Amino acid sequence: MSNSTAGGTLYIVATPIGNLGDMVQRAIDILHKVDVIAAEDTRHSAKLLQHFGISTATTAYHDHSDEAKTQSLIEQLGSGESIALISDAGTPLISDPGYRLVHEARKQGLRVEPIPGACAFVAALCASGLPSDRFSFEGFLPAKSTNREQVLSAVCEDSRTLIFYESPHRISASLESIALVMGAEREMVLARELTKTFETFIGGTVAEVIAVLEQDANQKRGEMVLMIKGFEAQAEREVSREVENMLAILCEELPLKKAAALTAKITGLKKNVLYQLGLDLNK
Repeated sequence: MSNSTAGGTLYIVATPIGNLGDMVQRAIDILHKVDVIAAEDTRHSAKLLQHFGISTATTAYHDHSDEAKTQSLIEQLGSGESIALISDAGTPLISDPGYRLVHEARKQGLRVEPIPGACAFVAALCASGLPSDRFSFEGFLPAKSTNREQVLSAVCEDSRTLIFYESPHRISASLESIALVMGAEREMVLARELTKTFETFIGGTVAEVIAVLEQDANQKRGEMVLMIKGFEAQAEREVSREVENMLAILCEELPLKKAAALTAKITGLKKNVLYQLGLDLNK
């Protein structure tokens, strides 16, 4: 369905991810003129609005907002009011709230207009040195290791550059999962504190990136973008039936992660190859 001219307009407004100088003039103009700003966190956004002298009324709209809140905003749009949707930083809906509101607005034939600007994964990818012609943005990895490893296993052989967001308190665990499932030798780049004073890009193998973070705890600070080079098919060393049986027997007594590690230690094969074999055996 195409946008309608009836009712007000829902503007999807990107805001800076760190450096306030990245705020585009069009976004400032829109935030000045709309009837209300729907913000992920009104207290957080107050600093941004104050900086640009924007006094427009704000209302909270986030992932935990109920259906009544969504419908209330839709009714405002239907009555002719215009609303700007912003998140705490970057482009709304990119691992940020807003999908339900945009979906419902378009369903109702209301006008939805994007105001482009900063986006963390785009900024990270273009400066990473990894292939950018084909990529897959996967958002945040699950918090639980089992779920995280299932997600990584599903994209392990994807030939596109893989992009994830990660937080400081989970970065070490996530890198360990990446090393386990995809192999410690897989090429990757970690970007942190984008556009801020301590912006850093750490590139190398997964093992090398882990080593940098272990040596310098400061590198675990700030919001992060993880970019993993796509899978490149190589001549695989065939796993013998004997090794397969060994892994199967160990899996009967141990969790797959431990069984794969022990089999790797005995045979000299790579843990991630054996871990993937274990997943295939259990299908």
